[in-house]
Amino acid sequence: MTTSTTPRLPGEPALSALGLAVPRPEPADASPHTFPDGGLWRTEVPSCEGPEALAVVLKESARLDVPLHRISQGSGIWMLTDAEITEMVEACAERDIELCLFTGPRGTWDTGAATRTDSGGGGLRARGHSALAGCVEDAVRATELGVRCLLVADEGVLWTLHRARATGILPADTTLKVSALIGPVNPASYAVYERLGADSLNVPSDLTLDHLTEIRRVSAAPMDMYIEAPDDLGGYVRMYELAELIRRGAPLYLKFGLAKAPGLYPSGRHLRDTVLDTARERVRRGRLALDLLARHGAEGGMSPLGSRLPGTLHRFEHTEPGGN
Repeated sequence: MTTSTTPRLPGEPALSALGLAVPRPEPADASPHTFPDGGLWRTEVPSCEGPEALAVVLKESARLDVPLHRISQGSGIWMLTDAEITEMVEACAERDIELCLFTGPRGTWDTGAATRTDSGGGGLRARGHSALAGCVEDAVRATELGVRCLLVADEGVLWTLHRARATGILPADTTLKVSALIGPVNPASYAVYERLGADSLNVPSDLTLDHLTEIRRVSAAPMDMYIEAPDDLGGYVRMYELAELIRRGAPLYLKFGLAKAPGLYPSGRHLRDTVLDTARERVRRGRLALDLLARHGAEGGMSPLGSRLPGTLHRFEHTEPGGN
């Protein structure tokens, strides 16, 4: 792993020559945390909806030399056959990339009318015992097929899967990732999700740099952030803040999303061309982000490829039925 010296700020040489120099970043704002391998950042391509899209992402990442630590899917485990999941697991394993699949069902696709209101009702959360059971069914099925990272959009599902992992129902090396659609927005909520079992947490892409620093003062749990967010998450593009996002938010997964793109979930053959085209463009966005980091002298600090575990995190205590 390489480490960066002091990166330059966007436009710094030209602005300084014009008497408009930006003040240097405050050293105290920097995150004191890293991944267990010493890295500050990793990469992720989201919305990879099946084996065909995965093949496109892997081919394009090789062509554009975009290193990948994690690939995630958003439609849900139940939208994939066993054969499709197995194909994705094997393709990622060959390249030492973590594969993350979404558990379900989710409230927005359930029968509850509240999710269609302006308030959004319960949103993505699992409604009732049957939905909780469906998420657990997805988790068990996926891990039996070799998946080792599960995307979760409900606090109760997260705690249940964490307990399942602790008791051996799920493999001990399974990681649990909190969805951006329920992402925490303050230090207290971030710490609660960590203690419920989260190994990495999506935060909304509109959090300020100061918000990231506040979170890092209470938690070292890896953070996921869309550097470019889909429109339904705000459409934010934060390319020019990359170096500072890493400095403040490390350990940080850089997620290469895509604004101004059609929604894909739940995916299927009827959306094939869109799925493949957007998968290809997400990798290209990754290349743009890495090029920008290099131009600013801030490309150092990437975790070694193949790294996936989060390190030691804080958890709530739990006692299973029948335990002491």
